[in-house]
Amino acid sequence: MNVNARILTNRLAQQCAIKRIVTFSTKPTQRAAAAAAVPQQEQQQQQQQDVVAPSARKPIVPSHYRFVYPEFLPDPKVEWRNTIREKLERLDMLDRRRQIDLPEFYVGSILAVTSSDPHAAGKTSRFVGICIHRERCGLRARFILRNVIDHQGIEVVYELYDPTIQKVEVLRVEKRLDDSLFYLRDALPEYSTFDENMEAEALEDGTPVPVNDIKVVLRPRPWLERWERQNLRGVANIDQYLKDKHRKSSEKVQKPWEKYDLMKQYRSTIPEEEQKEIFAEVHTELHTLELQRKRNKRKRTFVKPKQLA
Repeated sequence: MNVNARILTNRLAQQCAIKRIVTFSTKPTQRAAAAAAVPQQEQQQQQQQDVVAPSARKPIVPSHYRFVYPEFLPDPKVEWRNTIREKLERLDMLDRRRQIDLPEFYVGSILAVTSSDPHAAGKTSRFVGICIHRERCGLRARFILRNVIDHQGIEVVYELYDPTIQKVEVLRVEKRLDDSLFYLRDALPEYSTFDENMEAEALEDGTPVPVNDIKVVLRPRPWLERWERQNLRGVANIDQYLKDKHRKSSEKVQKPWEKYDLMKQYRSTIPEEEQKEIFAEVHTELHTLELQRKRNKRKRTFVKPKQLA
């Protein structure tokens, strides 16, 4: 076979050969490219979050809410519980807090409460005293203020969400060694005497609440209660007025094993899981009110001069 025959044969083979037609594009489309890019972006964001965010996620509700707002927690006694009533009461409590500023205070704090009084000269009365007790929950929450005026001990019981209360001022925020200060009734008068014109003591934001470790001095017996049976830490001279019969009777009623009784603690408190659920409902509104309180505190009040220049 000569050269010309070979060239003709190759040309005929090329013309008769079946050409392969590709009906699709081998290049990635825009949707496929975007879909492939999304997982990469998510992985990058996840890596950045892993670097920035801590390993343990912090709870949304602050842990100190159960001390600042104890009235939002329901009664621990099961027979007095009603879930629907408790939710409705929490809504009413938030509505009341939108109308009046109810600041943070504890047993041992000094407060000034202004309430409407139809029998007063200006239809309002202001009482200054130390908070000796807080009790109850929900709309029934109340506290007791005590002061000695003209050598006479005076105590006023206020409902925290009473609509007649116009203003609540915290003159001094502090705690005491005991949860209740009823023993001030039998203490010397100087421990319960406060000036009616006392000015408020400012406490910087973020500082812990100070604990006043003062120990009061009781007057001689008889007392209103048997204080030697209550394991009080804020009293200095209980043993001074005790006799042998008092010590023996107090030893008989002591129950040191109760601090190890887990079931008693469970029945007398609200579980932590339930506390988080309750405060999760009201956290947004309470946080908004706290921010509004801070803004009002930073505002400068303008006092109009009596005499113009």
